[in-house]
Amino acid sequence: MRTASTGTLVRGVPVRDVLSLSSLSGAELMAGERGLDRVVQRLNVMEVPDILPWTKPHELLLTTGYPLRETPQSLCDLVTALESRRLAAVGIKLGRYLDELPADMLAAADRVGLPIIRLPDDVAFDDILNQVLTDILNRQAAVLARSEEAHRALVSVVLAGGALEAITDELSRLLGGTVMVTTPDGRLLASSESHNEGEAAQQTPAARRALFDASGRFRVERFKHGAGALEDPGTGVALVPILAGALDHGRVVLISAGRTLDESDIQVLERAAATAALVITKDLAVAAVESKYQGDFMRDLLAGRAGDPAHTVRHCASLGWAIDRPLIVVVAQLEPGESPDPDSDDLRPAHERFATAWGMVVRERDARAAVVGYSQEVVVVMGASQRTAPGETVRQMVTQVSGDGGGGRRSFSTGVSRVVTDPALLPEAYEQARRAAKVGRQMHGPGGIADFDSLGVYRLLSLVPDSAELTSFMRETLGELASREDEETTDLRTTLEVLLDTNLNVAETARILHFHYNTLRYRIGKLERLLGAFTTDSHLRLNIMLALQVRRMRGL
Repeated sequence: MRTASTGTLVRGVPVRDVLSLSSLSGAELMAGERGLDRVVQRLNVMEVPDILPWTKPHELLLTTGYPLRETPQSLCDLVTALESRRLAAVGIKLGRYLDELPADMLAAADRVGLPIIRLPDDVAFDDILNQVLTDILNRQAAVLARSEEAHRALVSVVLAGGALEAITDELSRLLGGTVMVTTPDGRLLASSESHNEGEAAQQTPAARRALFDASGRFRVERFKHGAGALEDPGTGVALVPILAGALDHGRVVLISAGRTLDESDIQVLERAAATAALVITKDLAVAAVESKYQGDFMRDLLAGRAGDPAHTVRHCASLGWAIDRPLIVVVAQLEPGESPDPDSDDLRPAHERFATAWGMVVRERDARAAVVGYSQEVVVVMGASQRTAPGETVRQMVTQVSGDGGGGRRSFSTGVSRVVTDPALLPEAYEQARRAAKVGRQMHGPGGIADFDSLGVYRLLSLVPDSAELTSFMRETLGELASREDEETTDLRTTLEVLLDTNLNVAETARILHFHYNTLRYRIGKLERLLGAFTTDSHLRLNIMLALQVRRMRGL
């Protein structure tokens, strides 16, 4: 089973398998060995010299040489013309009308990879026709039988209420490989490992790195979908999209390092993809109702309207959330104004994909965490680790959600609250996380990550509602240093920042900036002429330090 150049599945017999048939016993391959993997789908007999209009792709063309006896000098051109028609191979009888084939014809066949086969003298064309066509039909019948068997097995799994894990288990049994169901960008939803010890032994660390990135995401972008997978037999990987209408729900992936994949594997995966689409659609319908209910309750909880604390703890436990422990609140906000990635295969709304990714990553660390998605943000209430700082944990999760760009997600800013030990403090923690996300975006740009405890003076600056007032304060305090971007002004600003960071230690500032002491004294004098006597006026120094921090804030 092979694929056509368009990537669509074709049903036929490779030329090398045709040569192994009993009717072609004694046949000799004269040229075109590179083309032995070409697929024979049909047969034709050459009875006229102008055969080209009657040839079709993937044909085995049989001839006695009679139409060619008068023009042996044009056989080289004939090979080129037949190759352009995507012929599978040419079988010819020699001795009766043609004693031999020209060397330049055989050289041309080798060059383009068109197999030229010398047929045995005693074989009849109808024997070849019957046997090759019978082999094609038998192979197709076997493919359909295997596909039907898989279809019945998968339908039984769904009717029995099986989830995605049951589908991957059944596929692994049917196909003899490792089977996974992933999101469109390769995040694992379900997996069943192969029971073949030899295949498992081939999953070396290097092989796994070729299949998965550091976050555990399967690299879907590296492999072809559907029939295209058969064009790269060395990978041993095939994947088929899980589609439901216009929505792309993920991929069914088969990893089979122990054997070459064929057309029947792709057909079974396509049946499995249709079955997985049913399961995922059902789960999404249930999850949509649950998510709406959970989202409404989380909104009340974070607004302090959830009611009696004891009742709130019990109600959260019924939803699978544990809030009677040390907690942190994480807020991840999609960057405003960004459009979805047009090259992404995932057609679901951005906020839905965003919430799903966070849910998968968070629950790997804390199965009792609450993850709720809204239109532009995801809120996570999870346990605080005693071994790892909350900010470091969240940075690791952000790396996984981003997924090395695999899903084409929009960038987002993330804020982390302080640790709270009382559920009644969750509204305050939520505001801390939102404040941290906003300040992180102002300080670091899109994709910023900020911990509320590390915001420092920016917490106060971010509370000023009038950004024009902040900008005015900065310009009045810094003067020319506020907005000019020429080289001299930039150097002066850098000198001022380092000087303030070292608490006016001239020797240390000169060492850091690699300046001569007198050069730095000259620059300090120039700065004082621009800003005032900041080296002796502590209040002016404070204003300048605040103005420099305001200048770093974006979006003012």
